Amino acid sequence: MTASAADATSRPLHLGAPFKAALVQMRTAKSVAANVEAASALIRAAAADGASYVQTPEMTGTMEENRQALFANLHEEETDPALAAFRALAKELGIHLHIGSLAIKAGSHRAANRSFLIGPDGAIVARYDKIHMFDVDLPNGDVYRESEAYRPGEVAVHAELPEIRIGLTICYDLRFPALFRALAESGVGLLTVPAAFTKTTGEAHWHVLLRARAIETGSFVLAAAQGGLHENGRETFGHSLIIDPWGRILAETGTEPGFIAAVIDPSEVGAARRRIPSLENGRRFELLSEPGGGRLHLAASGPAPAGDAA
Repeated sequence: MTASAADATSRPLHLGAPFKAALVQMRTAKSVAANVEAASALIRAAAADGASYVQTPEMTGTMEENRQALFANLHEEETDPALAAFRALAKELGIHLHIGSLAIKAGSHRAANRSFLIGPDGAIVARYDKIHMFDVDLPNGDVYRESEAYRPGEVAVHAELPEIRIGLTICYDLRFPALFRALAESGVGLLTVPAAFTKTTGEAHWHVLLRARAIETGSFVLAAAQGGLHENGRETFGHSLIIDPWGRILAETGTEPGFIAAVIDPSEVGAARRRIPSLENGRRFELLSEPGGGRLHLAASGPAPAGDAA
């Protein structure tokens, strides 16, 4: 079952037995076939280690930043070769496979940065398009304009594992806590943040932001990352993290490709939220300001606005 967090009311936690989760860290190159092969080998190793849920990073399929080259090899979801390969692999291994994101054709001039949760039968359980676009100028001179190629999503998504409800986010979404709170208030106990954080921003903010999202919501946070110097010259931070609902790091990588795993005990979500009931204690409030005093980022309660058809 998949649902929009914007349409959900406050829901009870769905908590099952402990299970092993794994995060695959990659150093994605430009070749989709090579990346699928590299990811598949690590997914197999994680499944052999006992993981029933395996997550890969943002941009698992390709790290191609040249718009023309990207669109020359772009596919719609129904014909994407990487997605087909990963669906077959999930079915073969009998696991929930969470592909952090793939670049999917979403129109004649736009792509979607789309995450997929695939079930043990190979069916797509949930899909999520990254909402917040990484459009920034970093102090070191690096410039990123994700919105030039990608269409932002407009719907927050959660889905069911047998043991726990999970919320889907991607990378830059991490900096927008309203999204995470909305997911937690919708009964999510495990938040996912597959990412390709830059080395510069990762060194400054990666650990503190991920731990903050766990602490604020009393949720597990699982963040598979890209790490190291990529073929396109981009350097990513790595340090994939599994964090418990009290903000403790259960497992962490360095910058090299590989995988980490930890046992997820869903009962810890309820325990953390009973100790600090901040989700229950939240209150609506008004912000008094001058007319035209700025932009407010609020979680919508109504239907999502019409999408960009480009």
